[in-house]
Amino acid sequence: MKNKMEHLTKETFLEKVFNFETNEEWKYEGKIPCLIDFYADWCGPCKMVAPILEELSKEYDGKINIYKVDTEAEQELAAAFGIRSIPSMLFCPMDGKPQMAAGALPKQALKDAINDVLLLTN
Repeated sequence: MKNKMEHLTKETFLEKVFNFETNEEWKYEGKIPCLIDFYADWCGPCKMVAPILEELSKEYDGKINIYKVDTEAEQELAAAFGIRSIPSMLFCPMDGKPQMAAGALPKQALKDAINDVLLLTN
């Protein structure tokens, strides 16, 4: 069990999530659904969400991937997704379009979104 959330760079994002340089239409590249946390180190609400995401990465290990994108280091990625406020979470299901949620969501809201959007268990 790998409990470490992976930090994505533009290169790893293009490979594991969506290659927006070659595809105009959304095409998810992952093997299992993912949640991407767009954050910054100086962001207070981001720091509140981080331990919750750590817990969820353990709870949903093998079912979803949870990635982090530092909006300061990866400004092009943040711009590509129109990230204007952080934290912002991008939920990427296997099929269909990704969905964005902004703000520091409580754990239950994140679990609900994971189950409804990513795992489709209503």
